[in-house]
Amino acid sequence: MRPPVTHHHPAGGAARHTSRILMVEDEKRLALSLAKGLTAEGYVVDAVHDGREGLRRATEGTYDLVLLDIMLPGLNGYRVCAALRAAGHEMPILMLTAKDGEYDEAEGLDTGADDYLTKPFSYVVLVARVKALLRRRGQGGGASPVHVHGDLKVDTAARRVFLGEDEVTLTAKEFSVLEQLVLRAGEVISKAEILEQVWDFAYEGDPNIVEVYISALRRKLRAKLIRTVRGAGYRLETAP
Repeated sequence: MRPPVTHHHPAGGAARHTSRILMVEDEKRLALSLAKGLTAEGYVVDAVHDGREGLRRATEGTYDLVLLDIMLPGLNGYRVCAALRAAGHEMPILMLTAKDGEYDEAEGLDTGADDYLTKPFSYVVLVARVKALLRRRGQGGGASPVHVHGDLKVDTAARRVFLGEDEVTLTAKEFSVLEQLVLRAGEVISKAEILEQVWDFAYEGDPNIVEVYISALRRKLRAKLIRTVRGAGYRLETAP
């Protein structure tokens, strides 16, 4: 029987989609606390509590970063990390562990981890490490994080939005919905696609929540900027 998967849904910002993090941590209270914090930072976070399940999810899913505990049931973090690297998965891996000492750190990095954090750690430090790893990953893709459409400018790295000379303040969710439209400006994006990228495939709430955020964006930006295509979805209008 597989351990439960906990999903937390918000908003993040790589140039392609909302940054998605897989957390493999058997301390469920810690996992829940970290997931809530990272969600507030604007990421989609999936949490599992078993090494084998973590390996399966990391292999089958599309994640931008893995937070990986070392002392796990099923498979320990070293073996999960080594298996992912052997299979050619290149997403950044940040190891979390109660173990310390140079030997443990070296072993973690030798198996292919990108960084290492010893418990207890500062949450502020964790977020800084996560952002640094995601930033490095984004730089490797070569895509510009700044998208300009007429007088609308969206910086997906800094998570800032400008309409003309004025900066527009958006919530994390509002930004993530806008990000999906901006990255595919001129294309029709379905409500289901937005839900999957911003709220995750496991979202079980009212799908009309997308309409609420589209309305909020129209109020804060410009009503005609986002067009509803009946029966199909939404389209960000590009400048003529």
